[in-house]
Amino acid sequence: MARILLAVSSHDVLGDTGNRTGYSVSEAAHPYNVFVAAGHEVDFVSVRGGEPPAVVFDGEEDDPEIMGFLADETVKAKLAATRPAARVRPEGYAAIYYVGGHGAMWDFPDSPDLARIATGIYERGGVVAAVCHGPAALVNLRLSDGTSLIEGKRVTSFSNEEEHSLGLVDVMPFLLEDRLKERGARHSKAPAYEANTESDQRVMTGQNPASAAPLAELVVAELKNTTAGA
Repeated sequence: MARILLAVSSHDVLGDTGNRTGYSVSEAAHPYNVFVAAGHEVDFVSVRGGEPPAVVFDGEEDDPEIMGFLADETVKAKLAATRPAARVRPEGYAAIYYVGGHGAMWDFPDSPDLARIATGIYERGGVVAAVCHGPAALVNLRLSDGTSLIEGKRVTSFSNEEEHSLGLVDVMPFLLEDRLKERGARHSKAPAYEANTESDQRVMTGQNPASAAPLAELVVAELKNTTAGA
């Protein structure tokens, strides 16, 4: 058994639209279930701590995994009091999994504490994973020697086409696909909303909500090869 961190956004305002945002519940629920089914322990972390803003998209109310996640007493207790990243130490964790949702675009990239946690886990042989908009956490992430974590690595993320389909290109602080490429990542993408994952030297990414569970399965498989945080 290993311990895994699920990182969720604390940001709740969708740019200047007046609409709410936050973390995508589906992108937390499906990985959580994969990790728990594999026997791992899951904790939650957010930038500010406390209960994070949650987003359930139209149609997801019919997903029993999502509804079960929201109804689970253990999950509810953990989400009601997520630990702020500033109070989390990477020691003891084998992986961090950055959950998507548009909120991540605002508070993940410039959180020094989320970066510190990921760097600590990675440099001890652990896994850094991120799905959909979660890879926003990777754009400024540097290792202790100053090198970019993602430079030269194969990654994926929510694509420009997918952002266009939602009409949010001009709302986002930046386009995630473009920023990852600017940072030297080798970006891949599938057709919009089709599952797509990448794994390169313990950096694992998924393109969209459909990729959340497959990405978690990749993390589980990789953890069989590492003792970090076990």
